Amino acid sequence: MSIQASNKVLRRDAAKNRQRLLDAAATVFSARGLDVGVDEIARVAGVGIGTLYRRFPTKDALVSELVRQVFDDFLALAQEGLSAPNGEGLEQVLYGTGAILATNRGCMSRMWNDDETAVLRDEYRRILFELLARAKQHGRIREDATDSDLDLIFWSVRGVVATTRGVTDTGWRRIMAVMIAGLRPGAEKLDTNPMNAQHVAQIMDHLRTR
Repeated sequence: MSIQASNKVLRRDAAKNRQRLLDAAATVFSARGLDVGVDEIARVAGVGIGTLYRRFPTKDALVSELVRQVFDDFLALAQEGLSAPNGEGLEQVLYGTGAILATNRGCMSRMWNDDETAVLRDEYRRILFELLARAKQHGRIREDATDSDLDLIFWSVRGVVATTRGVTDTGWRRIMAVMIAGLRPGAEKLDTNPMNAQHVAQIMDHLRTR
């Protein structure tokens, strides 16, 4: 085997080991939380601890990369939603986001305070709010629904996903269905004002510093 071919094999093996570690971390953290040691992650991934440290020098680096991967998935989901017909993209993205959260419970506490993913997070939210506008235009969502209502839905589902860990992986779908039903156009006027942009900014700043 030539040196060039050998290097390609090594790079391919390194990439596979890296993804094995990320998949194992998602599984272990989701089941047991972020306090689990990296030796357990290496064991589940089927690699040596030295291999783990070559890919991720610290546990924090591993968690940060896992969060980035989650937001990559969020963004891909949101971009796919832009091509959905008749304003259906918003609902697709809301359910898809819940499913991604349910398989990545362990890193949810880091999702709002990881500076490396701020750009991805902001782009995801921008597309989400665009999908809300499209859903209104097609009469799927009530006209008085706001961007901050979507933030509340996201935070609520995140809480359900976190509290049902170890009991069910699908409990969040019921509350998501209830909230989407509440977003449907209806005759009843909501008697409570939505959060304003300042409220949302204060909450997000708090989440980043937790």
